[in-house]
Amino acid sequence: MNDLPPDLPRLRTLETWLILTLDRVRRQIADAERREEELQRGIEARPPEPDWLIERGLSGRDAVYVHVGGCWSAGKRSKSVTQEQALHALAEGVKPCPQCEPDNALGFLD
Repeated sequence: MNDLPPDLPRLRTLETWLILTLDRVRRQIADAERREEELQRGIEARPPEPDWLIERGLSGRDAVYVHVGGCWSAGKRSKSVTQEQALHALAEGVKPCPQCEPDNALGFLD
């Protein structure tokens, strides 16, 4: 059983439609590949995660918490700091984050 039309004009029409459809599919594939490449380049170009963070309060001046870099609880007002700055902040009374416990990671004892 043949499901294609028997006459040449309709076969040519079908051929044209298939070519146009295949071209659209190939363009979509190229666009998807380009998006994937851009995403991968973005991931590779991402700066490294900081080791330590200090989260500021709403005023932007007062330190609220010290975090281990990458802590899920660190707010948007967090800034990357060195290990010495994190230790100094803890010594000055800035609270350690209760989730990531930077005081334990730094070996800080009250």
